[in-house]
Amino acid sequence: MLHPYRLDRMYYQLGWTTLPGLRGLSVSEFRATPTTAPDNDKGVALEFPTEAQRDSFLRRLETDFGPRRFMNVADAFDTVKAYAMEHAARRDGE
Repeated sequence: MLHPYRLDRMYYQLGWTTLPGLRGLSVSEFRATPTTAPDNDKGVALEFPTEAQRDSFLRRLETDFGPRRFMNVADAFDTVKAYAMEHAARRDGE
């Protein structure tokens, strides 16, 4: 579960680059910045127990979203956020 945040865990704020293209917007260059103030209202924050898990998730984002195109920035943001939150929910259920 993402809420409430626990001080004994490492949270990362996800970010990425959105660029225009001929077929629509693309998202790439995913990154995870450590944070002590996770913000899921205006962004995407996730907990990763290890750096290896964090890096693996970032690679999966690049693979899954690299070929996709979006009509607008809101659609791109909402789609990536939903994907990340689903990932967190699945992991919490394990």
